[in-house]
Amino acid sequence: MAASTHSVTNQVPPLVGYDVFAADRALAEAVERHVDPALLGEVRGELSALGCSAGSAQLQEWGAQANENPPRLRTHDRYGHRIDEVDFHPAWHRLLGKGVSAGLTAAWTRPAGHVRRAAGFLVWTQVEAGNGCPLSMTHAAVPALRTDPDLAAEWEPRLTSMVYDRGLRPARLKAGALFGMGMTEKQGGSDVRANTTSARPLAEAGTYELTGHKWFCSAPMSDGFLVLAQAPDGLTCFLVPRVLADGGRNVFLIQRLKDKLGNRSNASAEVEFDGTWARRVGEEGRGVRTIIEMVAATRLDCVLGSAGLMRQAVAQAVHHCTYREAFGGPLVDKPLMRNVLADLALESEAATTLALRLAAAYDDGSEQERALLRIAVPAAKYWVTKRCAPVAVEAAECLGGNGYVEESGMPRLVRESPLNSIWEGAGNVQALDVLRALQREPQALNAYLQEVGRARGADHRLDAAIKNLLTELADLDGIEARARRLVERLALVLQGALLVRYAPPEVADAFCASRLGGDAGAAFGTLPHTLDLAAVVERARPVS
Repeated sequence: MAASTHSVTNQVPPLVGYDVFAADRALAEAVERHVDPALLGEVRGELSALGCSAGSAQLQEWGAQANENPPRLRTHDRYGHRIDEVDFHPAWHRLLGKGVSAGLTAAWTRPAGHVRRAAGFLVWTQVEAGNGCPLSMTHAAVPALRTDPDLAAEWEPRLTSMVYDRGLRPARLKAGALFGMGMTEKQGGSDVRANTTSARPLAEAGTYELTGHKWFCSAPMSDGFLVLAQAPDGLTCFLVPRVLADGGRNVFLIQRLKDKLGNRSNASAEVEFDGTWARRVGEEGRGVRTIIEMVAATRLDCVLGSAGLMRQAVAQAVHHCTYREAFGGPLVDKPLMRNVLADLALESEAATTLALRLAAAYDDGSEQERALLRIAVPAAKYWVTKRCAPVAVEAAECLGGNGYVEESGMPRLVRESPLNSIWEGAGNVQALDVLRALQREPQALNAYLQEVGRARGADHRLDAAIKNLLTELADLDGIEARARRLVERLALVLQGALLVRYAPPEVADAFCASRLGGDAGAAFGTLPHTLDLAAVVERARPVS
C-alpha cells in the first residue's frame, strides 16, 4: 500500500507506442523527396513497420536489456580449448536479427536501397545504438569486396541477406553472414600505414598467413573481417574468415573486450593473429585504396547514427516539455524553453536532411554525385557527429533532474553521443581528408559548389555564407591549421542550402539566421526571439 503522503502528479508519460519513422517529419519528407514515386508506397510501409517496432514498449525494453547486460568474452571452453567466443544477452540477438531482416545490410541489392536503408538505420539507432556496428560493417564491406569479383560473388549474397544466422560455422553453410573490420593498431591509431601486422604469401594464389595484432577490432563475433596488413609489396587488404572451409576455427585470438564509455551492448576487441589464414582483397600495396569505400560507407553511418541519436534526444525533450507543467503551464509554452527546444530541433533536422541527401547520392551513383560525396561525407562526418554530444546533453537538461536518472534513457544517449565523432577517423582525420579532396580532386569542389548553388538567391544569409566560403577556399595559406574552421563552414553551408530548398520557411529562416547569419549565442536557446519558434518545435514533436 502506498504511503498516505505519496501521490504521483505532474509526471510525463513514457514516449512509447508510436511510429518513430512517421513521427519524424524531416525524415519522412526526405524519404518522399529521394525515392521514386512508384516505389514510395512500399518504402513508406516498410519504414513505418520498422518505426512502429522501434517505438514499441517491447523493443525499448530489449534496448535497455542489451545495454545493461554487456557482452562477455569466453577465451576457452571447459576443457581448456581456445574458442574465443563472445556471449551476448538474448535481447542483443533479437535486435540484431530485426535489423538484418529490415534490410539494414541489403542496400546494395535493392531499388532506392541506400535511402531506405539510411532512413531505417536512423530509426533503428534510436532503439539501441550498439547493434548498429555489425550492421554498418556488414553493409560497408560490400564495395571493398567488389574489387575482387570472385570474392564478391562468394560473399555478397551472404552479407546482403535479410536472414540473421548466428553462430560460428563455415560461411558456405549459413543463410546470412556478418562482417567486422580491423584497421587500427596500438602503435599507429589512425595512421594505418604504420601498421606492423605482417602477411606472408602461401602456396595457393591469393592466400596469406597473418601475424600481428589489432588494437580495435569491431564486432568480433562476426563471420569474417576486412583487415590491413603489410604484404611484400606494402599495406594490403585481406579477408579473414572466423571459420575455415573445412569447419576448423581460424586463429583469431581475442585478448580482451574494450570497456567503453558508451556503446556498451556492442563488443569491441583487441585481437591477435598468429598464423591466421587470409585471402587478399585487391592488389598488394593498395590496401588503403581497396578499403576506402568501406570507410566512406561507415563514415556515412556515423552521420546517420548521430542524426538518430539527436532525433531521439530532441523527441524525448519535446515530449517531456509538452506534458510537464511548471510555473503555471506546460514547459513547451514557456518562451525560453521553447527557444531551447527549437534550437535543438534545428540541429536535428539539419543533420537528418544532410544525411539522407548523401544516401541519395549513393543511390544515384553518377560521376557528379560520387564527386559530391568525396567532400560532403567527411565534412558531414566531421560536423554532424560533433554536434551530437552537445545536443544530447542539452536535451537531457530539458528533463531536469529526471534526465540525469538512468531510467529516463537520456544518460545512455549522452554516453553514446561522442562515439561517432571518434570512430572511423576522428575530427582531424576528416578535416585533412576534405583538404586532400580539395587539393587533388577539383571535380569534388565543383560538385559541392553546384549543389549549394542550387539554393542561391533564396536567402541573403546563405548567399553571404557561400561568398565568404569561396573567399576562404581561395586563400590556401595556413590551410591545414584552419582546416576545422573550413570544414565546419562547408558542412553548415551545405545544410543551409538543403534546408532553404526543402524545409518549411520557419526552419530554414531560423537555421540561416543562427548558423549562417551569426544571430545566436554560443549555447542552445539563443535564437532570435522574432523567429517562429513555436512552429519549429511543433514540427519536432513526436506525434505520428
